[in-house]
Amino acid sequence: MAFGAEELRVLRRALALALHPSPASAQDVQDCLRLAETVDEATREGARLRAFLVADLSRYRAALPGTAAGYLTLLEEALGAGYRPVPDDLAALRALCGNPVAAALLDRCLTLAEQDVRARLALHSVPASRTRGRTRLTALPGGLAATGAARATALTAPATTGAATGDPGGKPAEKPAEKPAPRPSPQSPSRDRPIPTPGEVFPPRRKPSAPPANPPRQLAAV
Repeated sequence: MAFGAEELRVLRRALALALHPSPASAQDVQDCLRLAETVDEATREGARLRAFLVADLSRYRAALPGTAAGYLTLLEEALGAGYRPVPDDLAALRALCGNPVAAALLDRCLTLAEQDVRARLALHSVPASRTRGRTRLTALPGGLAATGAARATALTAPATTGAATGDPGGKPAEKPAEKPAPRPSPQSPSRDRPIPTPGEVFPPRRKPSAPPANPPRQLAAV
């Protein structure tokens, strides 16, 4: 992407405002906005041209070896535009190894492919500083059993303390409910008087008297 003299002036003014903040005039703001729109449009146009170039390169590669000259020209142009070769390009260049242009492009494509592989490996590798700063694990004496016993002791200690102090939950112990007063038992009869005998309680029955031998007769009036 190339900038003209006017675009360079606007870009220089924008950089000056970014490095040394100061009030910008309305004209400077409009110039910066127009430059941003121009850059965006150029970026979109470059992406469209690159897509067309890659499509043409695929068509020429599929028609090899009859289109070797056109394919090599398009590949060199695509590499200059930032195109990264794919495995199909490497296979096609190996098939055209008798052509000196193809041999030179093959060396160039192999170098780019190697750079891509190293970049991907660098992204997935762990930095050495993180490895050195990693905390090491320390084995506890007694192993897992000691850890479990200590945890059980820590869990039961508050309950034991609470039971001893009468305060299991940290709250003041509640007073036990008062038992109801016992009811007074009925007074037993006084034992000052003597206990009656059965004869007094059940007196003997008297025998009926026998009728007289000569009962008096009464005369009834006629």
